[in-house]
Amino acid sequence: MSNVENLVGEWLPLPDVAQLLNVSITRVHGLIDERALVAARVGERKIRSVPAEFLQDGQVVDSLKGTIVVLADAGYSDEDLIIWLFTPDESLRGRPIDALREGRKTEIRRRAQTLAW
Repeated sequence: MSNVENLVGEWLPLPDVAQLLNVSITRVHGLIDERALVAARVGERKIRSVPAEFLQDGQVVDSLKGTIVVLADAGYSDEDLIIWLFTPDESLRGRPIDALREGRKTEIRRRAQTLAW
């Protein structure tokens, strides 16, 4: 099991994401293409999956897309940005994904922007 798999914990295969969002699988692929979501190949069969915590109340976490774009612009690969979002940070009293889920996007985006410099 890779570091990203251990760090995230719960993963959702793309068909499950489609079901939870009540959209087609094609739309899920579109969300990934638009950088609203990122996926990684996980598990023994290397199935393309999304961290479950990227979804909240039947939707993609509101501030996730902009944060993904900032991290990607800083040169982070999809796997690297997932690791960054799920790595505990003492100064945040949690993980960046937790802060985004709590609505603290400004603080997270500011931190992500500093990674580009």
